[in-house]
Amino acid sequence: MADVLIALGGNVGDVRATFQKAIANICGMTQGVLKARSSDYSTLPWGDEQQAPFINACIEIETALDPHALLFTLHKIESRFGRDRARERRWGPRTLDLDLIAYDDVAMQEPELTLPHPRAFERAFVLVPLAEIVPDRIIAGQSVASALARLSTEGILRLPELS
Repeated sequence: MADVLIALGGNVGDVRATFQKAIANICGMTQGVLKARSSDYSTLPWGDEQQAPFINACIEIETALDPHALLFTLHKIESRFGRDRARERRWGPRTLDLDLIAYDDVAMQEPELTLPHPRAFERAFVLVPLAEIVPDRIIAGQSVASALARLSTEGILRLPELS
């Protein structure tokens, strides 16, 4: 079983309800085990700033799927929740974004998949929820907590637990 980190994001619809359903889909469709789930965080849009704030979270799962099958499954789940990668604009609004951040200690660079995620350490909206669940995890030679310490977390707000 591989230890996998996945980032979730979205800013269209009831994102927090989408996360709950998407996580259930991820675990079911990957025959995965949920090891940890971060809180949800409200974050400022990144890239295209003229849109609603995002909600971001991260999960840690164990799965036997290989990285390519896992990525295919994540894209299928995004599509189930209304995401159309072919028609959206880069960094634009979306119902659900699922990013494969790390898969064990695998390093690969292929046209369809780069591991670990090439921009994870540039994005506080990924590192803040990751640091909540796996602060000491080493990815590409550095811990999540040390990578986060180099970034501003301005505009990232932890949301209250859903009841």
